[in-house]
Amino acid sequence: MIIVTSNEIAGRNISRTVGMVKGSTIRARNVGKDILAAFRGLVGGEITEYTKMMAEAREQALQRMIEDAQEKGANAIICMRFDTAMVMQNAAESIAYGTGVVLE
Repeated sequence: MIIVTSNEIAGRNISRTVGMVKGSTIRARNVGKDILAAFRGLVGGEITEYTKMMAEAREQALQRMIEDAQEKGANAIICMRFDTAMVMQNAAESIAYGTGVVLE
């Protein structure tokens, strides 16, 4: 699956657009990570526990978007984007979305 953030793929022709494709996941923080994060907040520096959690969430959202695209018959995704939103206290949604297309 070719995935790009641009509106086209250099050297390839889009024969058909299948529409928006998406994948998402919601992740909640846990007490252990919150304690470590609070300590890091006092001394400064990257909160690696949250960095890892969000990276895993983005990867899962990406995989779900690819599955959605394949189910709709796409073999590529253009205009791909990630977004994150807080859905409740201590939980965030990570979503990957784009336009599924069929390349010639």
